[in-house]
Amino acid sequence: MILKYLQTFVLFTSALFPSSSPAADTPANSWKLDTPIVTYWAGPGFPNGADLTDAAATQMAEGGWNLVWCEEKELDVVHRHGLHGLITFDLLNPATLNDPAKRAELDAFIDRVRKHPGMYAYHLIDEPSAVYFPELGKLVAYLRERDPDHLAYINILPTYANNEQLGIKGNTVEAYTEHLRQYVDVVRPSLLSYDHYHLTNSGDQPHYFLNLGLMRGRSLAAGVPFMNIVPASSWGPTPLASPNGPRIPNGDEMRFLVYTTLAYGAQGISYYVYSFPGHYGSIAEADGTPTPLYHALKPLNREFVAIARELQPLKSLGVYHAGMQPPGVEPLPTDGKFSFDPPVEAMEYKPGERVQGLVLSQYGAKDAADVSGMRVMVVNLDYKAEKSVALKGPGSLEIFDPAGGQWSACGGTRAELRFPPGGGKLLRVAQARAE
Repeated sequence: MILKYLQTFVLFTSALFPSSSPAADTPANSWKLDTPIVTYWAGPGFPNGADLTDAAATQMAEGGWNLVWCEEKELDVVHRHGLHGLITFDLLNPATLNDPAKRAELDAFIDRVRKHPGMYAYHLIDEPSAVYFPELGKLVAYLRERDPDHLAYINILPTYANNEQLGIKGNTVEAYTEHLRQYVDVVRPSLLSYDHYHLTNSGDQPHYFLNLGLMRGRSLAAGVPFMNIVPASSWGPTPLASPNGPRIPNGDEMRFLVYTTLAYGAQGISYYVYSFPGHYGSIAEADGTPTPLYHALKPLNREFVAIARELQPLKSLGVYHAGMQPPGVEPLPTDGKFSFDPPVEAMEYKPGERVQGLVLSQYGAKDAADVSGMRVMVVNLDYKAEKSVALKGPGSLEIFDPAGGQWSACGGTRAELRFPPGGGKLLRVAQARAE
């Protein structure tokens, strides 16, 4: 009954997410996301972590990361390696605005860093309750007025946060939907960001796709991109230190996280953690030695950027699931423009188990009625097994090679696809050419 309620609730996202528009007194913002974001949470350059060295910056640049945590003193390192800086500073908090001396110090800081070519974003706070939104909104507006070219970055809570953490009462969907609404309407962010640790030591989180769907809906309504933070380590010094905490994903599981994030329309992905004391696994060891996760993510990061860039100018028209139906998803319509041949059989879903089946998401420049040039993304949800499937479309299909950035013809309206565990493919309907 609960699953049916959640699925029905998310089907009506247009009613849940009325369009948000900036308030009349909101300062103009010239920051726009260009290159899709690949970043991390906690590692070199992060407060209480090691300084951002040239060696660490080289490793991240070679691995496909493009946004790194840093302090003002490290912006030269950031720029030297063609990276962008997400900058931290003690006075980037709402209380600063109420103290003239501290505000003047913040102003001087902004005036220095906003001119640096390595500067990208200001980090403000992680996972705030809704009770802090009004003050955070004032700080975001202040930064936007003083430096409209750079992002004021805040990361918010996931669906499994409780009512006290969210600052909102209600069941999972109601409370989180209201939390998102208030965040967008009061804070006026230029980018939505949240963390959801789907892969845990006790099983897979049942609300991973619910969270993606709710974030996608608010992102579309607000007209701002979103970023998903996914696990890349366990909490604590040993793999099972936190039984309900995130487990260390392998390469196939990371592929699943990257491609499902893309399928729901995200323009950014972040990994927790890169390297940080008290965490087991991670992307790099404390001495900087890359782990197997680093090598698994090195091609995936570039695939993420290439595919997200292709989808960036388009609108996410729909995301559908074939196979298992976890909470919050919409089933693939039987009369849609795209279908699997043969159809994917329905499978029972039980909370805690890995989701199996396929995701099919559609993107277009206008609406679902205009199929010319429409993109469709297909993802294998089984991160433990390869899968082959045929996709039928409303016109001749082409497939995208993220490594080379090229499209090639599939040979007709039916495409034979083979996926690695957790992998995905981007296709499009070939545009009609003038005679």
